[in-house]
Amino acid sequence: QVQLVESGGGLVQPGGSLRLSCAASGIIFNMKDMKWYCQAPGKEREFVAVITSRGTTNYADSVKGRFTISRDNAKNTVYLEMNSLKPEDTAVYYCTTFVAGTAKWGQGTQVTVSS
Repeated sequence: QVQLVESGGGLVQPGGSLRLSCAASGIIFNMKDMKWYCQAPGKEREFVAVITSRGTTNYADSVKGRFTISRDNAKNTVYLEMNSLKPEDTAVYYCTTFVAGTAKWGQGTQVTVSS
């Protein structure tokens, strides 16, 4: 059974930092592209960052230069380092990957950026 479990969210002041983690099980992790998405209240879920199985990364324009995605294949975990956080980054953050053509999602972790 595929499981993706996000953690690391919380309340942070503008300009602050957070590190999100997503622990995966039930998949051959080192063969999977892993992505982070976010969903703000009243908005659709949107792409944040991707790291391929080979370690290539790509980011949404809104987070380039502030967020860094990485992975530890030995721990079956993908990370999202979030710096210079802005109130508009407030959202639930999800990790996701495809398994047999179907997107699998974690339960999400809430990030709130507020003073």
